[in-house]
Amino acid sequence: MTPRDKTTSGQHGPKSNRSKFHQESKRPRPSSRLRREDETPPKGEKKAADPKADKRFEKAGKKAEKTGARLEAAKEKLAAQRPVKRPGPAKLAATAAGHQVHRFVHGKIHEVEHENVGVEAAHRVELAGEGIGRTGARAIRRRIRQAPARRVRRWERRDIRAKAEYEMQKQAREHPELKKNILSRFWQKQKQKREYAKRARETAKTGARAAKETAVTAGRIAENTVAFVKRHPVGVVIALCCALLLVSLQSCLSTMVTLGNGTLTAVTASTYPSEDGDMLAAEAAYVGMENELRAYLESYEQTHDYDEYHFDLDDIEHDPYVLISILTAWYEGAWTIDQVQGTLQMLFDRQYILTETVEVEVRYRTEQRTGYHTYTDPNTGQTVTEEYEYEVQVPYNYYICTVELENFNLSHLPVYIMGEEKVGRYALYIATLGNRPDLFGGRPRTPTLYDIPESYLSDETFAAMMTEAEKYIGYPYVWGGSSPTTSFDCSGFVSWVINHSGWNVGRLGAQGLCNICTPVSAANVRPGDLVFFVGTYDTPGVSHVGIYVGDGWMIHAGNPIGYVNLNTNYWQSHFYTYGRLP
Repeated sequence: MTPRDKTTSGQHGPKSNRSKFHQESKRPRPSSRLRREDETPPKGEKKAADPKADKRFEKAGKKAEKTGARLEAAKEKLAAQRPVKRPGPAKLAATAAGHQVHRFVHGKIHEVEHENVGVEAAHRVELAGEGIGRTGARAIRRRIRQAPARRVRRWERRDIRAKAEYEMQKQAREHPELKKNILSRFWQKQKQKREYAKRARETAKTGARAAKETAVTAGRIAENTVAFVKRHPVGVVIALCCALLLVSLQSCLSTMVTLGNGTLTAVTASTYPSEDGDMLAAEAAYVGMENELRAYLESYEQTHDYDEYHFDLDDIEHDPYVLISILTAWYEGAWTIDQVQGTLQMLFDRQYILTETVEVEVRYRTEQRTGYHTYTDPNTGQTVTEEYEYEVQVPYNYYICTVELENFNLSHLPVYIMGEEKVGRYALYIATLGNRPDLFGGRPRTPTLYDIPESYLSDETFAAMMTEAEKYIGYPYVWGGSSPTTSFDCSGFVSWVINHSGWNVGRLGAQGLCNICTPVSAANVRPGDLVFFVGTYDTPGVSHVGIYVGDGWMIHAGNPIGYVNLNTNYWQSHFYTYGRLP
């Protein structure tokens, strides 16, 4: 949240009791003069000895009355001026969201193209032009806003001069004996001014002579040049016009090329440089590997001979823009399908972790068996063989197969397989979708905005948190990201904000942030507290964190960073607790 701009306006007390000037009658006599309303005309007023003095006095009075009226009108207009309305958080957030990707791109251009001096210069010119435009617009708005105050100051100066002139003419008219002294002082000042001007001219002449003596050669060249101009005035004029035209054209062309290069640089630095055929082929190859994995799992029981099967399978899917952004950042530019075959396999093996576990249990089954036994019949003395059945427990091996497939999420890989510089490039491409939203039917990701109540921002700590947090509205979600260079994930974003708002907790995960906080009930939660969630992805403990901003809203690192309403089924189903920072 941008700190509040404070504009100090002038304070005006009650209107002064300055007397108004008026004439005694509609048809003034030669002896009439301007008087204050509470002034008693002097007795025995006689015709003025100097009609010109009367005229000057009358003119000065009218001018004083006019400037006084204008001053009062200007003050009334200033007093009626509405105070400057502070932009609300929603407007600030909207502005930040509207330019967030633009600023992110410019930052990445500097990091990516710093080796190219020409491109860097063009980029600086582009930024300077944009800054001049913004500064000019702000200056115009500020000048319009300050116009009433400037008008009051201007009429105050004029009113002072008019009243002083009126008083001087009044004294000269009523006291002719002082006229001489007043005029003498005036002419004395004029004489001093003329003396100062004379001295300045003498000093200039002296300096000119000195310069002439120390630059004889230059003087001769100048004389020759002047003589040539006198002999060929038309040719010189034509030559000068041509030179000026040439310089102007060169300057314009240079500026246009430079600015054009700067604009192209901004677009190029965030655009996929590979051919469409190669990018589509890479996506098709990756989808082909996913289809093979899917077919293998679907036919698993038919192709294997186990007694029992258990399946724990994540979804087989990926974001094609993530794939192409990773490849582009990995190869630092354009690539072909032949070049990335091995990289595609590496990414696939890192994303999908297939585990097949077979356990063998010794189990027993009951079998019916037939037995024989003989005996001698006591009556006949014969030997008799009899058949009988019985049950036995027979051991055997029982095979249990457990199949687990973990989708590590392709977007989680960049921080594990690339350095900070390449991760920053990946964030640049994924933020802009490579300037190719048509390639895979992607949609620009726009943040959700929210207008934080003004009363909440009176808390300096919370205001500082929002000032820092709203800088990154619109930044893309990058797993493991913890700085503006790489962008952020949820815990990286919160850790960065609080570390730049008065705390020093280091880089903590969502669970680590929860551990340092004191649990707070929903009834006692306040803006600036943290809010924690579980089960937002497959991980034990706290899996997501945001900053509570009041009235059921939080700011967090979604995709992109922005505000979200907590009163939805999704967030309510995963809510864990509120926490207050130490």
